[in-house]
Amino acid sequence: MSKETNSRFYLPVLAFLSAFLLWLGWPVKPLAFVLFIGWVPFLLLEKAISEKTAPKRGRTFFKYAYLTLLLWNIFTTYWVSYSTLGGGIAAVVFNALFMMMPMMAFFWTKRAVGKTIGYLSLPIYWIAFEQFHLNWDLSWPWLTLGNGFASLPSWVQWYEYTGFLGGSVWVWAVNLLVFLALTSPEKKKSKWVAPVLTFALPLLLSFIIGSRYQEKGELAEVVVVQPNVDPYKEKFEGGEGYIPFEEQFARLLKLSEEQITPNTKFVLWPETSISNGINWEENFGLSPVSYALRDFLNRHPGLELVSGITSARLYPDSTKRSSTARFHEQIGYYDVYNAGLHFKPTGQHEFYHKSKLVPGVEKTPYPGVFKALKMFAIDLGGIAGNMGTQETRAVFKHSQYPKLVGAPVVCYESIYGEYVSEYIRNGASAIFIITNDAWWSDSPGYKQHLAYASLRAIETRRAVARSANTGISGFINQKGELLQKSGWWVPAAMRGQIRFNQEQTFYTRYGEFIGHGTQWLALGLVVLALALWLTRRAKSREVSVA
Repeated sequence: MSKETNSRFYLPVLAFLSAFLLWLGWPVKPLAFVLFIGWVPFLLLEKAISEKTAPKRGRTFFKYAYLTLLLWNIFTTYWVSYSTLGGGIAAVVFNALFMMMPMMAFFWTKRAVGKTIGYLSLPIYWIAFEQFHLNWDLSWPWLTLGNGFASLPSWVQWYEYTGFLGGSVWVWAVNLLVFLALTSPEKKKSKWVAPVLTFALPLLLSFIIGSRYQEKGELAEVVVVQPNVDPYKEKFEGGEGYIPFEEQFARLLKLSEEQITPNTKFVLWPETSISNGINWEENFGLSPVSYALRDFLNRHPGLELVSGITSARLYPDSTKRSSTARFHEQIGYYDVYNAGLHFKPTGQHEFYHKSKLVPGVEKTPYPGVFKALKMFAIDLGGIAGNMGTQETRAVFKHSQYPKLVGAPVVCYESIYGEYVSEYIRNGASAIFIITNDAWWSDSPGYKQHLAYASLRAIETRRAVARSANTGISGFINQKGELLQKSGWWVPAAMRGQIRFNQEQTFYTRYGEFIGHGTQWLALGLVVLALALWLTRRAKSREVSVA
């Protein structure tokens, strides 16, 4: 081994360098190409540790691999701590720990089966983990590698086939080939052909797909509203600068009226816009808010509203209550929802209950295990606790124009590709994102959240209309291009023309086939590695006995 690799600074420097490069390539910086070498220092780190003859190499690898992942999480998602310091610290510490699962599986597989299958196992384990991380109670897929191209949608037009996990495959493939070329003893320049082609060909394919794609569907006018109400101080009763709901409601109406024309078909209000206490769904049609909404819409024929709302539903029969139901002595059992509301001029209305909930905020993950960690819960402003959900993705169809069907995607749900595709399979021809990003403060967080919406547009070939409480609101076309956007932390309303597409993409029909496939491959690799380890152990015992 060289003097450099024996230096006590070599491993920590490589860990820092890998984390730094992954941060540098992350949105919203337009430097995604850096992601293609971001893991190379990490691979050099693992190589140096594996080649050592010292004992406890697994422990050494864990230490420096965890350092890499922890630094990457801190550099990229530090802004989570702006809501709650303890929650932010817990988020980066635990997420880095969860990411160690595929890393340790790779390390032990490589030791058991050798370098070739070992290196091949790394992207398989990682993407299998990314798929797992999309669907368990502690889900936090913000750093899914395929998200890294959110600021450069022209690079990944083929996401309509692969989804964002295809981007994860791309990143790992190039990194591994660059690493192998870099560490190869051969001096021929031809060793760089494979990594260059693996980078260039998907890029070329994306440009071809993008240049040929024509937006589809009926064109319609939509208005998005950004009321700019501070959820910590102004929105909810008890805040130091509380704005009475009547004034908040008047602001929403005023901003809407400024942009509505006779051609407007939908107006979007952001997450929890209607939060005047608890709105009981059973009686909402008789509430003062309902009458005010009916009056507003009747002034604009053909207009319908999609809004965020805090709603609730009673369980008269307590035996039929959900697992998230709350209990009050004077009320009985009931569920509270972070919901989307579709309101029509006739007063008819329907609700969608947000069902991808933020762990530690809107639900307690694995309550038997994590109940003691409530002190680390992240405060996003508003009602917290275990919120109710629903099984299916509801869609909001315009009563007069049946081809205009919106997917009411509430906030955090928009970072889940396969989940959003469920709305599309249920008939949505456009994506309506209603969100409140104020808790991120002025950080990369809310900008990344906006950028990730471009990936959903490409995957499903659905235009996106986005209404965010404090920004950024805007419109994204079916190619993931941001057409219009508002400012940050200013009241605003915008009018845009988007197409409502009824065709389904390959990804919409088949979902995360890459993720599910890698999970089966990962299982096979674990079985193979375990079988080889047991075989070697048995042989070593035979030799020792002989």
